[in-house]
Amino acid sequence: MILLPIHLNQELNTDFASDPDCIATLEVFPSFYARVGFNPPWIGYFASLDNKVVGGGGFKGAPKNDQVEIAYGTFKNYERQGIGTEICRQLVLIALETNSDILISARTLPENNASAGILKRNGFIMGGKVWDEEDGDVWEWFYKK
Repeated sequence: MILLPIHLNQELNTDFASDPDCIATLEVFPSFYARVGFNPPWIGYFASLDNKVVGGGGFKGAPKNDQVEIAYGTFKNYERQGIGTEICRQLVLIALETNSDILISARTLPENNASAGILKRNGFIMGGKVWDEEDGDVWEWFYKK
């Protein structure tokens, strides 16, 4: 699996523009980048496996106070195949290769769901419940090196 950057310039995203699973993400990213900035490698990515886009993930902006938050997801037809786990693993690698001292976090709904399992398999520990402006009460997870 490889992670392919979602570019700031929409003309560079033409490989994904016709993929129905990618359209909603591509519509959101211009405003997302306007809000958090476009600072590679702290950007969004689509995940490609066998020349098919199977999901995506990325960073919720550049690090602040030596901490960065990741997010990831698998498209419906590719769930329960280990793809989310691999996307998460690759985001951790990108973060650590860029800054080995960085604290990596993620947030999930406050329940033992698939996303919580992905984080556990990637060495994250649950730090507790926090308030998220978009999702309300969530669990915050931290990567343990």
